[in-house]
Amino acid sequence: MSKQNTSTAVMQRRVEPHNSRDDFPTPPWATRALCEWIALCGYDLPKLDCREPAANRGHMVKPLKEYFGDVWASDVHDYGAGFAVHDYLFGADPLGVVSWTITNPPFRLAQRFITQARNTSRHGVAVIVRSAFLEGGARYRELFKDAPPTDILQFCERVPMVKGRYDHKASTATAYSWLVWRNNDSTASTAFDWIPPGTRKRLERLSDYEVTE
Repeated sequence: MSKQNTSTAVMQRRVEPHNSRDDFPTPPWATRALCEWIALCGYDLPKLDCREPAANRGHMVKPLKEYFGDVWASDVHDYGAGFAVHDYLFGADPLGVVSWTITNPPFRLAQRFITQARNTSRHGVAVIVRSAFLEGGARYRELFKDAPPTDILQFCERVPMVKGRYDHKASTATAYSWLVWRNNDSTASTAFDWIPPGTRKRLERLSDYEVTE
């Protein structure tokens, strides 16, 4: 009998200690793909602001600034990127309501981040998560049953995320998707869409690697 392969790559999961900062920076091209999609939905992004409350070293902040008029970046930990150090879930909110909140939240706190963002975002919320985040009875009862995303954007290509750095040569067995809540969408059902193959090649830029690691 063959032994089951339980490596994290094959099992499509990341194992992090409970108190981990979950430091897995988002490749900038993945954020550009979302911004293009939001713009196609009719939002005039240069006239809107955006909050990134888990900014890390700025891998998501940089592409957000290419599309939005203002981007407010913070993180609970100081990664040396010059962003405000702020506890998004439990600290006093210096901003109030913003147009959009877009982030890669710590996996174990993602549900709380989504709830907080939906309460403080005028137009919408988008979080990039492992696609497995959609699974689970407790998460369905506590979040998706009464507040399902308006849109699920599944990456056809894998989005490599490496602990502690952005590595364009990395590979992954983990599938990722953007979950979006659009406040101006009155439909009761969740729409599913694909981020097609070739998106990385089209949206990845040499300047992405100039972000401080």
